[in-house]
Amino acid sequence: MIVAAGRSVRMGGGSKKQYRFLGGLPVVSRTLTIFEKEAAVASVVLVVPPGDEDYCRKEIVAPAGCRKVAAVVAGGEHRQDSVWAGLQCLPGPPDIVIVHDAVRPLVDPEIVKEAIDAAVSYGAVVVGVPAKDTVKVVDASGLVVETLPRDRLYLAQTPQVFRFDILFEAHRRAREEGFYGSDDAVLVERRGLPVQMVHGGYENIKITTPEDFTVAAALAGESTPLRVGYGFDVHRLVTDRPLILGGVTIPWEKGLEGHSDADVLCHALMDALLGAAGAGDIGRHFPPTDEAFRGISSLTLLAEVRKIVNGRGFGVVNADAVVVAQRPKIAPYADRMVANLAAVLELPASRINIKATTTEGLGYAGRGEGIAAYAVALLHRT
Repeated sequence: MIVAAGRSVRMGGGSKKQYRFLGGLPVVSRTLTIFEKEAAVASVVLVVPPGDEDYCRKEIVAPAGCRKVAAVVAGGEHRQDSVWAGLQCLPGPPDIVIVHDAVRPLVDPEIVKEAIDAAVSYGAVVVGVPAKDTVKVVDASGLVVETLPRDRLYLAQTPQVFRFDILFEAHRRAREEGFYGSDDAVLVERRGLPVQMVHGGYENIKITTPEDFTVAAALAGESTPLRVGYGFDVHRLVTDRPLILGGVTIPWEKGLEGHSDADVLCHALMDALLGAAGAGDIGRHFPPTDEAFRGISSLTLLAEVRKIVNGRGFGVVNADAVVVAQRPKIAPYADRMVANLAAVLELPASRINIKATTTEGLGYAGRGEGIAAYAVALLHRT
């Protein structure tokens, strides 16, 4: 059972942590792949946030080629509720149940095998690592009241592996008694049953905060914290269309032809952002054949691109753009364009720069047949 129903409260803005990209794959996809390849695993139940079931089936499970996924199930308010929901959907039921956090995508497959083998012998197993730091107990005011002996302290991880009957009964009793524990093993412990510790790995981190993601990216071999993207777009000038650039409507005798509002500046910037994130181009995400995007403001599309970029684990550092047009003059409107783009990208205006140039009468821009835009964007890993 892969538990991926967290709301990512401590991760900050952007996509849920389980869907963010790590090493070119969503975190949960990396985790699923580990268990897909484990010969001892017959089937997998994926527990996800309520409402995300179809998304995960289509965008996570299918692209990853995870044929062992028997069910995608909606989780509950707490992790314990999510595990209980998953227990109801396990095929069989099986003899042995593995419970693993989706946001531990770097677990060593050898540790998984060792935990499964130990569960066959002991019935209940938790993976963990010895505490490196001294652990102190403090009261509500922050006063230290006790220092625990470090030589006997372990930090619990997942996978946690159990005989099905042991785990099911432990959860059933906890629900009946209104008890919530911090992991599955504690529910078994409170029944008075033994739980065996198996050594895990310090690299088997749980991604909870942005700092954790930075560490996980390094462990996954992503050593480049910055990404650069380049975008270009051009639209034909036609009559009976408004001229919109950077979300600003400019009084002019012609406007730009296109499926959306044809804001060539926004389009170039969107492609630069998507390119830096390795997320394709605007045609893939907002195809001109889709009527949902007819006449839509490109600022609205830019906001969606920001979400895509954030979802892949990146934030925008800055962007620079050039608008190529013989006429009209762009400079009087540049500050308003900057303000619009900065607001959508949630950046200070100082990080957006817009320039304008002519082609000295040369080419399609010089003849007044169209307007082009070039953009460069810099992203940083969040």
